Amino acid sequence: MIFITVKFTVRPERSDEWLDLVGDFTRATREEPGNLFFEWSRSVDNPHQFVLVEGFRDGEAGAAHVESAHFKAAMDTMSYAIASTPQIVSTDIPGMDGWGVMGEVSPREA
Repeated sequence: MIFITVKFTVRPERSDEWLDLVGDFTRATREEPGNLFFEWSRSVDNPHQFVLVEGFRDGEAGAAHVESAHFKAAMDTMSYAIASTPQIVSTDIPGMDGWGVMGEVSPREA
């Protein structure tokens, strides 16, 4: 699995519309055959920062994503809304095919 996390710092005047701005990109990416997950979160410390957590089946699926028309269109659109160059962590995790279960905590009855 290719696991990617990207921090996007958005211009303050564009923050409230960010999720709408990336909506088509998000939907198209989630429909890619090699996509495992594609999830946005907003920072609790910086209201103008969004974190994208994404997973792809393998390097081939990741390459297909980056070469897609919706990726290229999104990068162009995002460039007008970001305040700085995004920060990224991208790594290959052999043997994984999505989220695992955390062993240190489980739900209990109150």
